[in-house]
Amino acid sequence: MQLCVAKKKKALDEQLQIDLEWGCLECCIKCLGGIPYPSLIATILLYAGVALFCGCGHEALSGTVSILQNYFEVVRGPMDTLDVFTMIDIIKYVIYGIASAFFVYGILLMVEGFFTSGAIKDLYGDFKITTCGRCVSAWFIMLTYIFMLAWLGVTAFTALPVFIYFNIWNICQNATMLNGATLCLDPRQYGIVPMAEAKTLCAGSDKFYRMCESNELDMTFHLFICALAGAGAAVIAMIHYLMVLSANWAYVKDACRMQKYEDIKSKEEQELHDIHSTRSKERLNAYT
Repeated sequence: MQLCVAKKKKALDEQLQIDLEWGCLECCIKCLGGIPYPSLIATILLYAGVALFCGCGHEALSGTVSILQNYFEVVRGPMDTLDVFTMIDIIKYVIYGIASAFFVYGILLMVEGFFTSGAIKDLYGDFKITTCGRCVSAWFIMLTYIFMLAWLGVTAFTALPVFIYFNIWNICQNATMLNGATLCLDPRQYGIVPMAEAKTLCAGSDKFYRMCESNELDMTFHLFICALAGAGAAVIAMIHYLMVLSANWAYVKDACRMQKYEDIKSKEEQELHDIHSTRSKERLNAYT
């Protein structure tokens, strides 16, 4: 008798353990199913692009300052003048603002994706899609479109130093391959220094060869390329967000119409039921 009771207890414990495991698995599957994966992918791509642009861009600007000071002998002007070093400092502060702003913006878009997915999946539950939610989705679409255009401008702006450093790298390669060639670098043609200041660096000088052989030039060039790739990734992330937000807007709009249709249908069914009940009572009263 005790053996049978022990076997039954063991079987119940095993069944309870299986139910708990399946319950946890079902809960995990439900949680994973509620994640808006398109918004998650776009957020990861946005964070990667912004981090690459801000980090590599900041270090590339620092390398540019070092190259200008060490090889071209460009000195920092007074504090009240707007020279190349002041512009680089301003761009660094802009980079700090971009990093913090898009970190917050990525979180907001991810939260909007969660709420929109919940609104679609729980359409026939207690959750109601409000007009405020649709306005927020439309506002995010407009804001993301503006940011996409802004990142296109940032990408075009980042391509300029890549072009400049490619020319410098090309001149260094030609100077080492062609003996006796007169090749010079003049930062005035790029607007880095005023026209009155001659900071020309020509092939044959020790500074020219030290700059071409230094790691600063090669590292700065590749850092600007990585910053350009990060800006391009941010543009792709904005386009991905636009597709996701537009699809969510269409789904929410369609779900809102379906919700109104269901409300009208239930209201008409209730009215028909009330009319039928009233007529039944009138017939019963007339019969009696």
